[in-house]
Amino acid sequence: MARRQQADEAYTHIAGAPFNTDLVAKEKDVIILRTFSKIYGMAGIRAGAAIARPNLLEKIKPWSSGALPVTGMAAATASLKSKTVVPERRKIIAGVREDTFAFLDKHNFKYVPSVSNKFMVDVKRPAREVIAAMAAEKVYIGRPWDAWPTHVRVSIGTQEEMNKFKTAFLKVMA
Repeated sequence: MARRQQADEAYTHIAGAPFNTDLVAKEKDVIILRTFSKIYGMAGIRAGAAIARPNLLEKIKPWSSGALPVTGMAAATASLKSKTVVPERRKIIAGVREDTFAFLDKHNFKYVPSVSNKFMVDVKRPAREVIAAMAAEKVYIGRPWDAWPTHVRVSIGTQEEMNKFKTAFLKVMA
């Protein structure tokens, strides 16, 4: 039996990584998942796509949410028509990410770097404590991970949001 594969391309636009649609064109056993929640900034409308051979798409249909809302379709369509949104946002995210990494380096915080819109920071104590302390500062960071009990996930926001993160993080980590 042939092994089917899934390619999650949620962060491909941000990372500048190659796409795998050529595998679908070659009729390989692959299902590619794309989302508009990352580089396009549409997490709230839950727009996305599965790209595969028709027979594979038919097999996953029971797990589909069905048709997208009209607002999601309109926003996704408009975003796909823009020739500048992906490179502009990739550049903005990269700049804010590098600025945040420079801040972490300057203050000797250990982190797992990333080429996406998130990264992990070792806070050297239970992650839930830091998440709660950051929330008390009105800065909301990701959930804890069982595999990394002292790491927190931080999503890259705007420069202004990351400046607020830096101020709150220094206070919480003092």
